[in-house]
Amino acid sequence: MTPNSIRPKDLEDNFWKNRGIDINIGDIVENTSSPTDNEKIEMGPTPKPSVTDLRSWDMKLLKRYPPFYAPFCDMCCLCTFGKCDLTGKKGACGIDIEAQQGRFALLTCCIGAAAHSAHSRHLLEYLIHKVGPDFPIDFGNNIDIEAPIIRTVIGKIPKTLGDLREAMSYMEEENLHLLSACHTGQEGNHLDFESKALHAGLMDHVGMEIGDVSQINALNLPKGDADVPLAELGIGVVDREKPVVLCIGHNVAPGAGIIDYVEDNELEDQIEICGICCTSIDMTRYSNRAKVIGPISKQLKFLRSGVADVVVVDEQCIRSDVLEEANKTGAALIATTDKMCLGLEDRTDDTVDNIMGDILSDRIKGALVLDPEKVGELAVKLSQEISTKRQKHKILPTDRELQEEASKCTNCGWCVRVCPNNLPIMDAVSSAGEGDFQKAEELYDHDTCYTCGRCEGECPENIKIMSLMAKVGQNNLDKQKFKIRVGRGPIQDVEVRRVGAPIVLGDIPGVIAFVGCTNYPNGSDEVAKMAEEFLERNYIVVTSGCGAMSIGEYKDKDGKSLYEKYSGDFDARGLVNLGSCVSNSHIPGVAIKIANIFAKKQLEGNFEVIADYILNRVGACGMAWGPYSQKAAAIASGVNRWGIPVVLGPHGSKYRRLYLGATEDKERWKLNDMRTGKVIDGEPAPEHLLYAAENREEATVALAKLCIRPTDTNKGRQIKLSHYIDMRKKYFGEIPQDIYKFIRTEKDIPITYKKEVLEILENNKWEPREIPMEPSILDFPKNKVGD
Repeated sequence: MTPNSIRPKDLEDNFWKNRGIDINIGDIVENTSSPTDNEKIEMGPTPKPSVTDLRSWDMKLLKRYPPFYAPFCDMCCLCTFGKCDLTGKKGACGIDIEAQQGRFALLTCCIGAAAHSAHSRHLLEYLIHKVGPDFPIDFGNNIDIEAPIIRTVIGKIPKTLGDLREAMSYMEEENLHLLSACHTGQEGNHLDFESKALHAGLMDHVGMEIGDVSQINALNLPKGDADVPLAELGIGVVDREKPVVLCIGHNVAPGAGIIDYVEDNELEDQIEICGICCTSIDMTRYSNRAKVIGPISKQLKFLRSGVADVVVVDEQCIRSDVLEEANKTGAALIATTDKMCLGLEDRTDDTVDNIMGDILSDRIKGALVLDPEKVGELAVKLSQEISTKRQKHKILPTDRELQEEASKCTNCGWCVRVCPNNLPIMDAVSSAGEGDFQKAEELYDHDTCYTCGRCEGECPENIKIMSLMAKVGQNNLDKQKFKIRVGRGPIQDVEVRRVGAPIVLGDIPGVIAFVGCTNYPNGSDEVAKMAEEFLERNYIVVTSGCGAMSIGEYKDKDGKSLYEKYSGDFDARGLVNLGSCVSNSHIPGVAIKIANIFAKKQLEGNFEVIADYILNRVGACGMAWGPYSQKAAAIASGVNRWGIPVVLGPHGSKYRRLYLGATEDKERWKLNDMRTGKVIDGEPAPEHLLYAAENREEATVALAKLCIRPTDTNKGRQIKLSHYIDMRKKYFGEIPQDIYKFIRTEKDIPITYKKEVLEILENNKWEPREIPMEPSILDFPKNKVGD
């Protein structure tokens, strides 16, 4: 990192210079959330929990939210005993279909956790090598709780980058044990598989937090400042006249190396640096020189466009055929991690000149270079050499050439049959063959067509449908220019102090988190429209990764993005871009902070108390509207273990497992009131832990409903039910008939709908219920830990 490196914003800590004091209305409270090295930390019962230490908590969740399985097939093909039909039978190893589905869920979460964790291990060790193990972890005066997940799970407060190694080693050991349980002849109970999957999700959250904490501090990324600038987003923002370096993946180290080389050699105005997927978000957090092309759905479009001169790939969410696609347009490719070597020769120890010579002479198609600094020099110099030779690849074909390619279409319909979203691709191609490109442009806009390439692979006429889509879209480059707010990282403690009470009491109706991959059922507009709906209703909306980019690609009638319309504050009507995939750790992180700062719950080693608090008090809900990768599955399972529900889109259900609440069984919803010592009747709040919606309308209503919590005040419950009823009427034309389940006393009834609700209450023989003071699903303890 160069001394004169230009950052998105120089953040200043000017809130309150004296640590250890919070100013509240009417009183002064000592802040004990960040003890000094000499102070003894009160420790909860489960620091560094093993696979079984939190099993009792998992079983309480799974009793209330039993797994619902929908297997694609009833066969198990995992071992060489042969294919076992599990339809009402057991396999050769004795496993049944339920356990097999639980094992699949665990294996999925292990893969996702390993991806984030390995990324974080690489990043942590690289940054320690760069700045040293004693480099301090310091988020400034506005954040005292720097790593809430690590504090709660590990039981220690990391002070330096080197301290993160302990959390890293613990998490890697747990991942090893979890993966071993997937082996033939290990675990045999589906609920225990699910408990292990939840543990894998928790380990994923530890890994993500390690990654973002380390890169925020060592690379000087924004440290929770809400007022971060906007960055350029979209295919149209790239200056095609310059040499273009495209980074794809999730590890910012190579991209940072490229930016450093450009700045050190004063090439800022001569090289275009852009990215796809999370690495692009982190690059804009590192420097305002970088531009964001978009989420994973832009990958094939941009590669086929021929704009990139050099393609740099690191890890995660990269097309397996990226080398082939880059070579089609004459672009050079540099692989930079051991996760994706692509059959390329390891040239890390070779000189930049030798590598360039071999690539420019076509002796090799690309190179594996594992040194980020060397990648920076190589990528920039290569782009300068290659750009002038590739001008023909950057020139758009004429409409006549596009029409000639599309005219091969025989209307066989195979492209539609294999499309994951059943899009009218055949009609678009056929119309293009007649010179009408409007239907193709409609598929291109808002990523309605995800460009997965299935249609092209199936086409009997070998029509280059993806190339057609890429070129058609670029005929309107001015439309492909957007804005995204730079990823801010964690939520500041001062913000939690401001909104903790309104969230817990229901005055702020909820926190909605839009995360996950693209390939939405009807394009990226759906995510943005859901976000806009909740922003207008005073919810807090947080986002990250591909979801953050999709929201940025939406413009209102005045041509403004949601990031331009709404502030980045963590407050009502705030639209908060946390950052990249590893920044998802700040979603449970802020819920943990609410438990600590607002409710004074001790964090260290106190997972069950914190998760129980979040489940019953913090009105938050996640949304993964896209296809739900293994990483997204791990993230969701971890979020679920913290007590936060998640809504999936129709593609997400293909992972074959949901956590659905058994609302008809009142016994499952009983609550222990820790303050009075009484067992009281509860309510399905939240109703589900993992739920799949078929369309945007159903998902929107479900999100509002899943923000209801037992601790809502009467006023807070009125607010939440008003939104739930409003949206149900807006999208389905009716008042929800299950509204009586969420009315505790008549004071909960929204005034606007009082007549209709009272009629529903009467029809269901409703009776008022006691409102718990301190609801919990934990057993009554002899000594309450952490209070």
